[in-house]
Amino acid sequence: MIVQSHTRGHGEGLKAARLLMVLSSISPLFILWAIRGNKLIPDRYFIGFCGLMVVLPNVFLWLRIRIAKRQQDKRELVVGKAEDHRDHILVYLFAMLLPFYSEDLGSWRYLGSSFAALAFIVFLFWHLNLHYMNLLFAARGYRVFTVYPPADDNPITGKATHALITRRVSLASGERITAYRLSDTVYLEVN
Repeated sequence: MIVQSHTRGHGEGLKAARLLMVLSSISPLFILWAIRGNKLIPDRYFIGFCGLMVVLPNVFLWLRIRIAKRQQDKRELVVGKAEDHRDHILVYLFAMLLPFYSEDLGSWRYLGSSFAALAFIVFLFWHLNLHYMNLLFAARGYRVFTVYPPADDNPITGKATHALITRRVSLASGERITAYRLSDTVYLEVN
């Protein structure tokens, strides 16, 4: 069975899962902010907030993986072409973590502008389907590939791309991979 993704104009399902996966992908920023602290908000509140922003989305991601495994929410992906996206981790680090870490959170105005910028990033990660970008996957040896299905006469399967999180170092054209569905476009290979 080839998984079919929604075409343009249709929304992707699992919206709450996608949002929490986006939040889990930016959790390292909250670790940096908790270490750095803030002059405006007492540490117990600021560190507590940052801790919640690290723990809750990552616990949800772990639960989503467990639920997908328990419910056997598997799909078979057929590789037409695959692109390795290790470079996305570098872009992620330099585009998001480093500029935000250097932000001065010492006034309400700067704190507000940092949270507004963070909201824009969450929206962009959501809109561009970059919710698979997670340092925990990279730290555990996983790679992220964009998998393009083989070109065929089917108007749906020939256009749907998926992000595959796997420990493999390469994917071959024509290969069939069984993966757990984390969202409608993000899959974790069954080990």
